[in-house]
Amino acid sequence: MNKDLLQTIKFTLFSVSAGIIQLSSFALFNEVLKLGWWPSYLISLILSVLWNFTLNRNFTFKSASNVPIAMFKVFCYYLVFTPLSTLLGNYLTSTLHWNDYLVTGLNMVINLITEFLYQKYYVFKDSLNK
Repeated sequence: MNKDLLQTIKFTLFSVSAGIIQLSSFALFNEVLKLGWWPSYLISLILSVLWNFTLNRNFTFKSASNVPIAMFKVFCYYLVFTPLSTLLGNYLTSTLHWNDYLVTGLNMVINLITEFLYQKYYVFKDSLNK
């Protein structure tokens, strides 16, 4: 199987597992603890990012590169993605009254695509399969 296709499949499957963590923790924080959309989203996003980064670094990109540097690069991605997705999501749920789970799901799809490209072509570009 083509190496790029295999990486895409692995990334997607690990991201689905991170998505399960994100959605279940989001439901806990939003429905049970009543934290509201944006705090629930932020906490659940952080949990899923930690899970996803660890699995994808080890199994998808098989990178033995400097972990703190790779984590910092991913942190930089989330310095942009998190405020944009949180502000947009809060606007869609609070002002336009979109469904909380629809907005969270849309953010997750955007995150899946952009983070895969960012990690493959920037974070792990020089250390793939090493």
